[in-house]
Amino acid sequence: MAAPRAVVLLSGKRKSGKDFVAEELRSRLGPDVCTVLRLSGPLKEQYAKEHGLDFQRLLDASAYKETYRQDMIRWGEEKRCADPGFFCRTAVEGAAQPVWVVSDTRRLSDVEWFRDVYGDVVQTVRVVATEETRKRRNWVFVTGVDDTESECGLDHGVAFDWVITNDGDERSLDEQLEMLLRSLRSQL
Repeated sequence: MAAPRAVVLLSGKRKSGKDFVAEELRSRLGPDVCTVLRLSGPLKEQYAKEHGLDFQRLLDASAYKETYRQDMIRWGEEKRCADPGFFCRTAVEGAAQPVWVVSDTRRLSDVEWFRDVYGDVVQTVRVVATEETRKRRNWVFVTGVDDTESECGLDHGVAFDWVITNDGDERSLDEQLEMLLRSLRSQL
């Protein structure tokens, strides 16, 4: 595995558009240059194995995933307590492109792990959207999900390198993404 030239850690609330921003970055840089990594992928895969569940269905935005979300969060916290870098190490295995976009950075321990391992090539990006926008994207506050570390762990304690507002204004989003892309291209 070659060392990345840039690692972009995306964070934000549910339905803020983290996956959309990640896919836009990959699309604009190209799949030979950029890969999207998900910390939740290894978590969901291991959780599915240990609980006899359908891993593919845990990856989509379905009611199936929501049924298990709270228990997955609890289970993931137990794993992280035992080994804070477990899901980070698993997520980067096999990544070969020079730009890595981590689409679901949720905890300070994730940011710290990437900074410790990859240093100055790490850039933190907060994707924000108003509650109104998130509700239009079918977000509903869920106690035990939206008030836990998995959603609030980076609300404080991180000085983000970039903040991208994703409220549906395509022109504004495009301008913000282009500024970030210029920075990433300068690292290649």
